[in-house]
Amino acid sequence: MLLAGTDTIRGHTAWRAIFTISGGTLFFRVRDSTVSWFDTATLSSLRFVQHINEGRYHADRDYEIYPERATYARLDKPEVPSVREPLDDASFLYFLRTVPLEVGHTYKFDRYFQPEGNPIIIHVLRRERVTVPAGTFNAIVVQPQIKTAGIFSEKGHAEVWLADDSTHMMLMLKSGLSFGSLNLYLTSYSPGVRSR
Repeated sequence: MLLAGTDTIRGHTAWRAIFTISGGTLFFRVRDSTVSWFDTATLSSLRFVQHINEGRYHADRDYEIYPERATYARLDKPEVPSVREPLDDASFLYFLRTVPLEVGHTYKFDRYFQPEGNPIIIHVLRRERVTVPAGTFNAIVVQPQIKTAGIFSEKGHAEVWLADDSTHMMLMLKSGLSFGSLNLYLTSYSPGVRSR
């Protein structure tokens, strides 16, 4: 998972986040990639592209998302209703960093860009100290749920460890998927520079 920089999407300055999964066994290979472009000011999703290769299952999805009119469209298809301030699977992780999180609380958001995926539910489970390749951190652990297939599906029982400080930087993610389990660990980070 990488925040790769900024692009311009339909006049909006957008972060480009890249999420890649690669692995498998001798008889079952997985190679999934997701790219999300989301507005640097509002974090609203603007474009979301998935290439899924899981065993014999292959899918390519390309969504243009229009927050200003609360619609989205797949490539070469008409626009359909979305939500205000939409989020996709990847931009959601960056939005989550802006939410004040209290252990024992549950938060609900109707912001998933495909309305049938709502509400997004966040259970704040606990605090703990974790060690990942990037170092040792105090963390707050959350369980996100989106009513769609993927790493945050209700069946996946995903847990996300965020730094228990003002950055809420993602430290670790664990999720059960149809082909096995997914474990991500922060390997390195560079603090951003605030502009004046």
